Amino acid sequence: MLQLQMDALTDGAVIALLNEHRQQMQRYSPAESIHALDEAAIRQPEVTFWSVRDGDTIAGCGALKALNDKHGEIKSMKTSEHFLRQGVAAQILDAIIAEARQRGYQRLSLETGTHEAFLPAIRLYQRAGFIDCEPFADYQPDPHSRFLSLTLS
Repeated sequence: MLQLQMDALTDGAVIALLNEHRQQMQRYSPAESIHALDEAAIRQPEVTFWSVRDGDTIAGCGALKALNDKHGEIKSMKTSEHFLRQGVAAQILDAIIAEARQRGYQRLSLETGTHEAFLPAIRLYQRAGFIDCEPFADYQPDPHSRFLSLTLS
């Protein structure tokens, strides 16, 4: 049974999944267009991290980064290959959106890639109501980046 939990990144399997996520980004985007957080960045106080497990097996992860008191960013969304198309990413996304609403955020944004490998993730975000937007926070326009945003208020 899949179990969602806030995670303190103490499990090597979660860290391995994050490393796999960054390696995957390197296959589809040039280095200057990769904005995936490393382990140290995820441990920062402005980041809340979740994992989904099936028993002791890591199924997926995702994070919410506070940009300011009204705007959050989705980071580090990754589903383990064996759990694709089983609702893991949707479960994490729902938790992130709920947490953003609870914090009183007015907007939730994300950056993803433009390669076709990112299309399943983009469709997930669009089903949740995210629409294309301009670069936000410190991001700059980039042909390898696509920016999406959800208005929460």
